[in-house]
Amino acid sequence: MKMTADEARGPGAAAGTVVYRLARPEDGAALADLDGSFTTDAVFEVTVTEGGFGIRRTPLAEPLHKVFPDEDEDDGEDGGDPELTRTVVACDGDELCGFVETSFDPWNARLTIRDIEVAPAWRGRGVGRTLMDHAVDFARECGAGHLWLEVTNINAPAIHAYLKMGFTFCGLDTTLYDGTQSAGEQALFMARRVP
Repeated sequence: MKMTADEARGPGAAAGTVVYRLARPEDGAALADLDGSFTTDAVFEVTVTEGGFGIRRTPLAEPLHKVFPDEDEDDGEDGGDPELTRTVVACDGDELCGFVETSFDPWNARLTIRDIEVAPAWRGRGVGRTLMDHAVDFARECGAGHLWLEVTNINAPAIHAYLKMGFTFCGLDTTLYDGTQSAGEQALFMARRVP
């Protein structure tokens, strides 16, 4: 499963020596240390109404910089069937450029994008799209009918990228982040069919 970005994506791929491969145990520290923060000049505002909700892109007066808190390692999501999970990393030599962590749920044939991150220096260079292509390939291998992910409403750069990759909004949770460092944000759910 080792390939360069050009082989994985064809024309317009990230130039250079980016290699995509399955994560190894020794990648753990680099995965945990990857800078997943972002800066945005807009958010997707969620308006809850009596009959439903609305989502609209809203410009911000000042750019917002978000740094995600460290994740609790004992979140109850690990330890499942290793045949139903996959993490693919993108590396340039010893530098981790990004990764995608996925899991397959047989009961509803859903591949969940549990996490996808691209290092700031590698954003906008095709790494995220190629990682998502690897997730789609795994979805096909598993027989998944669709991919699903959750994203905070303030992560406009990621939402725009997901929309370009064919994802659409499919739901929200206005309370998912209550009691966390992300309180006040809303969780948007996005999905796309497996082609």
